[in-house]
Amino acid sequence: MNEPTPYGRTTGHQTTTAVHVHTPTPLAPTHTAPLVPVQPGTIPAVASVVLPDGRVVTGYAVAPVQPEPVVAKPVVSRAAVNVALGGVGFLAVCGGLLLLTTFITALTALVTQLITLAAVVFGGWIAVQIFSGRGHGEGGTTVNIRKAVIKRNKFYG
Repeated sequence: MNEPTPYGRTTGHQTTTAVHVHTPTPLAPTHTAPLVPVQPGTIPAVASVVLPDGRVVTGYAVAPVQPEPVVAKPVVSRAAVNVALGGVGFLAVCGGLLLLTTFITALTALVTQLITLAAVVFGGWIAVQIFSGRGHGEGGTTVNIRKAVIKRNKFYG
């Protein structure tokens, strides 16, 4: 009969009970001084402070904490220095590559000149062998060239 429903309420006859509401009494706010850490090695002087509600608080007077000095940033960032060093290295490599290409060009010109010189020398040797009179005396053909007269496209030899 007084079974719970899916919504958490009981069905059927319900008995009422007295409800007691408890309201707490608020505490008076207290004003306390902020805590400041004391540096070890120095003993500050003892001081007393009178709070507005009449209480006396005794403690050590602490000097205000000085902020750390701000470290100045370098004028040039590390990334800029790295980029500059990379550029210097790239220029050094480019200079080396320029010298390398100059060397290869000079070597190619030298090889070309050597081949041309060899062709001229070898061709001259062959020409001397062909046109020299040595070796024609023993069975070679001798051709005598005499004056020929050409008149009106007719050869008179």
